[in-house]
Order: sequence, then C-alpha cells, then structure tokens
Amino acid sequence: MSRDDRFFRLVRDFLLVYLPKNRCYSPLTVKSYREALQLLRTYLKDDRGLAWTQITFDCLDHQTVTEFLAWLENTRHCSVASRNQRLAALKSFVKYAAQEDVSLTEAYTELCKVPAKKTPRAAIGYLSENALASLLAQPDPTTHRGLRNQFLLILLYDTAARIQELLDLRLRDLHLQDPVPCVYLHGKGAKTRAVPLLTKTVQHLHRYLQEFHRTDDDPDAWLFYTVIKGQVGPMSSDTVAQFLNRYGTTAQEHCADVPDRVHPHLFRHSRAMHLYQAGMPLSYIKDFLGHASVDTTDIYATADVTMLKTALEKVRSDPAEQTEAPVWEDNEELLLQLCGLK
Repeated sequence: MSRDDRFFRLVRDFLLVYLPKNRCYSPLTVKSYREALQLLRTYLKDDRGLAWTQITFDCLDHQTVTEFLAWLENTRHCSVASRNQRLAALKSFVKYAAQEDVSLTEAYTELCKVPAKKTPRAAIGYLSENALASLLAQPDPTTHRGLRNQFLLILLYDTAARIQELLDLRLRDLHLQDPVPCVYLHGKGAKTRAVPLLTKTVQHLHRYLQEFHRTDDDPDAWLFYTVIKGQVGPMSSDTVAQFLNRYGTTAQEHCADVPDRVHPHLFRHSRAMHLYQAGMPLSYIKDFLGHASVDTTDIYATADVTMLKTALEKVRSDPAEQTEAPVWEDNEELLLQLCGLK
C-alpha cells in the first residue's frame, strides 16, 4: 500500500504557494501559520511518537486536536489567545486542504467542531499625555542617535503605525510636497494607506532628513537604517525595543504614569485612544489604523476612567440644580442598556 503523503505535500503548498502567493500574506503572517504546524508536529512526535512522514489527516480528529490545545496551555504555558490563534491556523490549513482534495472535507468538518475558548476582553493599555511627553523627552536630540530615536518615536505616535510598517518605510514613501503632507504605510495584506502628518512632525522630519539623508537621493533608501561593519541596512525592531525599554525606565523616574513595560505598539494604541477621546468617529480611526473591519477598532470604544469622570462632571450633583430631566427618564429601553441588562 502506498504511503499517504497528502499531509506534508499540502503543508508545503499551503506555506509556500497558497499563503504568500495566492493570498499575498506577509512573511510574518506565514511564519505564524508555520509555527502552528510546527507545534502540532512537535506534539505528535513527543506525545504520540509519530515521525513527520507518519502524520496524516486522520491524526487531526477531535480528540487529538483538543489534547494538542490542552498541551499548548498546560505544557507550553501558552495564553488562551495564543491557543485560539493556533487552532484558527489549523482550521485554515485543513480548509485549504479540503478545497484541494474533496475527500478531506470530513476532516475539516470534524476540526470545525473544536471550539475556541472565550477570553475576557482585556483593557487596552495606552499612554497618558504626561507619560507620552515624558518618553519623548528622554532622547537627547542634540546627539546623532538621540535625534534619530526621538523622531522615530514621534513618527510612530503621529502615524499610529505598526513598528514593522515604520521600519519598512523608504524615502519614496514620503510625500511632503502634497497639499497635505503624508507618508504611505504598507500594512498587512499588502495594503497601502496614506497617513497625513502634523506640521510639527514635518518639521522634525526635515531636521532628521538633514542629519541622516543630507546627500541621499536614492528613493529606495531606508528612512530608518543602521550601519553595521560598513553595511547599511534597515533598522530592526529589536533595536527599537532596546532603546525604548531604556527610555521607559528613565521616564518612570519623572512620571508615575509611565507603565512598567513600554513597547512600540503602545504608541499605536495611545494615538488611537487619544483620537477617540478627542471625538474622532471609530470609522475614521479604522481607516487611520488600517483595520479591515470596524469590529477590530471597536476595542477603543470602551470608556476609560478619564472619559467617565468627564461625563459625570457634566451632570450637576445637586438634584435641585437640574434644569432638565435625565435622558433615560421614562425610557426603559435606554435604562436597560445603561445597566448592561440588554
């Protein structure tokens, strides 16, 4: 009887052809799918004693996948979110396999019965204006490296870019002569979006270009770069994380609002939350952040303590001073919604 090689043949096609070429997924996204399949392979080898060539779609039954997910949580100490992400990756792969080979439809149907775990929505961490100002004050702009680091953080906040979107920028992505100066960010799914720049940010940008690209007329040159042994290359996210962690530690000494862990994505969350607090509609924030759906942007719609305090202060505390009835009076439907009962 011939060996069933469909599993690893379809894994290869899924990772090397379907995801990067047919779906145009980014290398980081493909890496995430690859890691999910690698973890499954590790589990089947360690727990079931199966070599890679012995794995077939019959291994992906309800019980095995459920035990694999439990292994992720209990042995590898993955979070529920990570567990759900790995499950989603497996479902995507088996769905693709079923599209390529109709006889695998039952395997996909079986896998769809494995539920994702519900997770409580975590509060979005973001920087207060004082914390942001304290962080931006840490680099010394009178030094070569300090000027670079400070401008990178300014641009990171002003554009609300993902860190990789920022580090992928080239000089040709700057459109400073347009009626509205902007920068073109290349995001997930090969999607490009134009983000307008504030006047002060443009001023910082010109100062940075004068220092780091004074004689550079190559439009393909990296906006942010490092020079290692004479070789110019794009700056890595590890470099940013390193100096940002250092700035976070020193900023905490001057501002108690600075969180214990400061990371690049915190600037994206902060910009989005500040825009929301300023009254920008979520539909606009969605486009600004490059989200595919407003459902993703909805995480910023949870009122924080400051917003609640501001709203409450608009209501007079003395009932005798009330000049008009509350909006929920005689409105049972609205009252139920406000109480979270509907």
